[in-house]
Amino acid sequence: MDTCTLGDLLDVVGGTSVRLHTAPAGLAAPVTEVLLHDAHAPLPRAPGALLLAVGVRAAAAGPLARAAAEAGMTGLVVRGPDGPTAEAETYGVALLSVAEDTAWHRAHLLLASAIGARPVAATGGHDDLFALADAIAAATGGATAVEDPRRRILAYSTVPGQPVDEDRRQGILGLQVPADVENTEQYRELFAAAGPVRLPALRDGVLPRLAVAVRAGGETLGSVWVVDDGTLAADAEETLVQGASTAALLLLRTRAARELARHRSSDLLRRVLDGTADPATSAVRLGVEGPVRVAAFTLDAAGLPDAEQTGLRLLDVVRLQCEARYGRHACVLLDGVVYALLPAPGVRHRRLAEEIVARAGQALRVPVRAGLGEEVAGLGEVAGSRADADLVLRVLGPSLPVATVDEVRPRVTLLRLAEVLAERRELAAGSWQRVLAYDGEHGTDHARTLVCWFDAGCDMAATARLLAVHPNTCRYRLKQVRQHLGIDLDDPDERLVLWLQLRVLAGLGPAAAAG
Repeated sequence: MDTCTLGDLLDVVGGTSVRLHTAPAGLAAPVTEVLLHDAHAPLPRAPGALLLAVGVRAAAAGPLARAAAEAGMTGLVVRGPDGPTAEAETYGVALLSVAEDTAWHRAHLLLASAIGARPVAATGGHDDLFALADAIAAATGGATAVEDPRRRILAYSTVPGQPVDEDRRQGILGLQVPADVENTEQYRELFAAAGPVRLPALRDGVLPRLAVAVRAGGETLGSVWVVDDGTLAADAEETLVQGASTAALLLLRTRAARELARHRSSDLLRRVLDGTADPATSAVRLGVEGPVRVAAFTLDAAGLPDAEQTGLRLLDVVRLQCEARYGRHACVLLDGVVYALLPAPGVRHRRLAEEIVARAGQALRVPVRAGLGEEVAGLGEVAGSRADADLVLRVLGPSLPVATVDEVRPRVTLLRLAEVLAERRELAAGSWQRVLAYDGEHGTDHARTLVCWFDAGCDMAATARLLAVHPNTCRYRLKQVRQHLGIDLDDPDERLVLWLQLRVLAGLGPAAAAG
């Protein structure tokens, strides 16, 4: 496989997971491996390596940038935004950063996986887009860039000697066009036009542009931009139209490859969730190692006319938020429920679920619920965590839209007990049926009285308060239960089984019991 470059790496993990601050050697600098800094050992000679500044605060990593440069390394990775940008530029090494709360071993896994994988480049679409940008630049006479609809730069030309401006430099450095009001208006004009558009300079020191939208079947796939210094070829517009047509084919091919990879990942995750996939192989393919937890998200609305489409939109929201937090996704939609694998540690899983529920509810205009299963040691135990998450979803409601299984353990335990008791004839039989039958025939409230009595710890005064009756009324009803139904309420085992059956089989919980 071709050597991974810094640009390749950022194509895979750039954005919210890994941020590029400076790249003095350019994005074509090779990236060969990821090393962890050890303060007690000298840096090895490692051309092309990325050095993770373990144990060094970002603001104090200047000397480490110099040491990395002397060791031939391509870049330094710090935690947090306050890295030594000036020193990195002076010594000629790239400076990247990960979020302040990112564990170093996870940053190592993320970057190492990206170096070894590069799924977009493996399809050929990545290299072909760069070749197309060079071809358009050579034919039109202007530096060229290919973008997606979100203004992310997918490829750019490297033809020497062509004029560029600071906007292009900054855009290529961050692989993202800087957003401002003037830019937004130009994009609106571009995407409304049927062909190439000549756009004036936005400010002093910035050159005009010639741009065209890239479309296929009425769908906007992106755009192609050419820097116009006034010396473009006479047929530049025609060349740009032809280039946009080729770009559409390349983008569609890249999309197809990504969708295929996503489909394979989703199919694998389905098998992981039902316990039929090999854990070791799945961990490598999904990029998930160590303890994990399953989070389940579902729409809290019955009878939606477009439930299937809304479910897919929910999947997109969950996937986007997981990618933003973890730099990769392991999400799938199954039977109307979106499942996501969340890597440990799980102290922030609930907060993430709350954020997703809030964002999804706002975007979809439908209430969303989220249940989190128990944290398990690895993918081999994921099926159990999924079962937990499914149970949590069943006990949630408007007053509690998000919960972990530990937070609602009593509820899910009673729910499972109800299912087990109902399935077994010998467990479903008992005196509770006689109590309900007697109430039905005589119009009494013995079942409700019994549940309140049990819930009150067999305290007669407390039972009377729950039922809003006189204590003597309670005593009379319990006496009737003993005499007419033959139930020994002095037997603790009888009381336990009767209470359990009335609660989970008759559905007489505290709220129902209190009327």
